[in-house]
Amino acid sequence: MATTMTTQATRGRFVWHELMTKDPQAAQDFYTKVVGWTTAKFDGAGVDYTMWMSGEAPVGGVMALTPDAEAMGARPAWTAYIEVPDVDATLEQAVKLGGSVIVPADTVDQVGRFAVLADPQGAVFAVITSATPIAEETDPKQGEFSWHELNTTDDVAAVDFYNNLFGWEKQQEMDMGEMGMYRMFGRGRFMYGGMMKKPPSMEAPSHWLHYAQVDSADAAAERAKNAGGTILFGPDEVPGGDRIAVMMDPQGAAFAVHSKKPAA
Repeated sequence: MATTMTTQATRGRFVWHELMTKDPQAAQDFYTKVVGWTTAKFDGAGVDYTMWMSGEAPVGGVMALTPDAEAMGARPAWTAYIEVPDVDATLEQAVKLGGSVIVPADTVDQVGRFAVLADPQGAVFAVITSATPIAEETDPKQGEFSWHELNTTDDVAAVDFYNNLFGWEKQQEMDMGEMGMYRMFGRGRFMYGGMMKKPPSMEAPSHWLHYAQVDSADAAAERAKNAGGTILFGPDEVPGGDRIAVMMDPQGAAFAVHSKKPAA
């Protein structure tokens, strides 16, 4: 696919977040209560697909796990889509860098060309060349995804892999003592998230964790518990005064919420 000015300028942006789950309707009930999203059906993809809406803007989608995915051992999970100028070229580069292809490149009318990958340590992500220009980048707002965290078996190698693939730059580092370094990355003035070596006590394989910005992490955690979710961490304050909570929805997909420090 030819490179366009739009995708070249937006290389490395997180543009979509998708939940694949066993019961999409139950997931819609849960996340509309916890995060405050509404939903809207998407017509044209050839599958039963529902979008997460923050106000009038779609921020992601939800669909049922396919039988093929379940046969491969896939479990309910969130996957982030990252914009690239050329999906096929990105796949070739990712494999050369030690990554692997989970879902080969495919094109969906009105959406774009996409593929699902795993990095060399096994964390899953997706790439997309959007069919239409994407909106100008702005600071995340309530109802949008505001942070992306990689827990991995090799944080140093991960930094190099994603820098080569997406041009992400290291913006800050924070020494967490026995837990090692927390390496924050982004594009230009925008900070997208952090990468860290997962602690030995974490049984989960290398993975991405995506944070939705909410009114209050504490209130969202309470809503999640009331709706059948499980709190894995927090709510707690992070450096700078913001608050976070890490959760698992009733079907087993991990996600997190983030709320900004109140203005002084």
